[in-house]
Amino acid sequence: MRLKTVDDFQKLEASGVAAIVIRSLFEEQICLEAEQQCSNIGNYNLDHSLYFETVDYIEKRVRREYLSCFIKNLSEAKKKLKIPIISSINCITASGWTSYAAYLQEAGADAIELNIALQSFNPLLSAADIEDLHLEIISKVRSAVSIPVAVKISPYFADLSRVIDKISNEGVDGIVLFNRFISPDINIEKMQVTVTNKFSSSAEMTNTLRWIALKSDAVKCDLCGSTGIHSGNDVIKILLAGGVATQVVSTLYKNGLEHVAFMLDDMHIWMAGKGYGNIGQFVGKMRNLETDTAASFERTQFMNYFSQKEVTMQ
Repeated sequence: MRLKTVDDFQKLEASGVAAIVIRSLFEEQICLEAEQQCSNIGNYNLDHSLYFETVDYIEKRVRREYLSCFIKNLSEAKKKLKIPIISSINCITASGWTSYAAYLQEAGADAIELNIALQSFNPLLSAADIEDLHLEIISKVRSAVSIPVAVKISPYFADLSRVIDKISNEGVDGIVLFNRFISPDINIEKMQVTVTNKFSSSAEMTNTLRWIALKSDAVKCDLCGSTGIHSGNDVIKILLAGGVATQVVSTLYKNGLEHVAFMLDDMHIWMAGKGYGNIGQFVGKMRNLETDTAASFERTQFMNYFSQKEVTMQ
C-alpha cells in the first residue's frame, strides 16, 4: 500500500508482517513528468540541435530526481526495519526494467518484484508477443541483479497455465497472482469516465485461489496470492491451496494497519483448533487431498454443482 512514512512500515513490522513491498516505481509516471516539463520548451526559440539537447537534459534530470527520492525512502526504511524490503518496479521501456532493478539492488532492496502489467490492447501484438515480452523482461532483470526476483502478472493471458509454467522455468523465485487493474465506469449524468471498486473484496480472491491450487504443485517457484485477501481466513485458504505467502493492500486501507494483528490472531486460533503448530503442516493440504479436488478447482460451470459432494478435510 502507499505508506507515507517509515513509521507506517514499523507499525506493520510490529504487527507481524513478514516483509513489505514498497509501492511500485512507475517509469510511466517519470516519463509523463518529463514530458510535461519538456512541453514548456516550445515557448522558447531554440534551434533544432539545442532543442533536442535540452529535452534530453530534462528527461535525465527528472529521472535522476525521481529515482533519488525513491532510493532515499528505501534506504531510510532499510535502516529502521529488520524484515525484508521488496522493491516493486513497473516499466514501459526495455532499458527501464534492468537499470531500475540494478539501482534498487544497490540501494539495499532485499528482493525485486517485477510488476508486469502488459495488456494486449494493441492489435499489432499477438498473445505470443505479450508472452515473449514478459520472458524477455524477466531474463534481462535476472541477469542484472543477484537478489531474489518475483513476478506479478495479470490473469489475462490466452493460455495462463502455460505462461505460469514458462515464467517459473525462467528461474524466478516467485510468481504473484494476480495484478488488479483499475475498474472503469461511466458517470452518465456528467458524461465522464470514472473509477469504481477502488478496493478489492474477499469475493475477488476466487480466481487467485483457483490458479494457486492448480499450479502450486507444478511450478518451480513459490506462488503468492494477491487481490481479495482481507482476513485471516483468506490467508489460510491461500496457504491450503498451496501458496506460501499473500499480499494485503485494500484491507489495510479499509481497516487500518493494525488489522494485520487481527488477521494473524484469527490464523493462530484456527491453527490451534486444527492442531497445527506451524503453517508448513497445512500448506497445500487442499491441493491434492483427493481426485475430486482438482475437478473442483477446474470446474468452470455451475451445472450439477449443487448435486456434487463438497470436498472436505478432516
